[in-house]
Amino acid sequence: MEVDSTFGPIDIAISGLRAQGKNMELISSNVANARTTDAGKGEPYRRLEAAFKTDDDGISGVSLDKIVRDMSDFQKILDPGNPNADEHGYVKMPNVSLPTEMMNLTIATRAYQANVAILKRYQQMVETTLELLR
Repeated sequence: MEVDSTFGPIDIAISGLRAQGKNMELISSNVANARTTDAGKGEPYRRLEAAFKTDDDGISGVSLDKIVRDMSDFQKILDPGNPNADEHGYVKMPNVSLPTEMMNLTIATRAYQANVAILKRYQQMVETTLELLR
């Protein structure tokens, strides 16, 4: 297992930053649309999830593979005055659970912070090496 790039750790950490940044954008979209009862085509907003894949041989980083719509059932609430209510007065609500989104956001934030820590440590290592070479 040979790493081709001299900047392998940097590339891996940056790919993690990009992937988790996109993940946080999707989570933010889910939270922002948690009450959107009509996102087009007469359906409520569907929760989005990020699907990641490893680049190349598995040691060179991660990238966003695709954005997947959560196809779980919508919850229904009784709201007869809502313009989107059916004939029985029920409104389909998005399949977004705010506690789940907050947990996912915490996980994505921690992963982002871990990649930032890697970049900082790598920078310290390079600075120490340069000081030793002086």
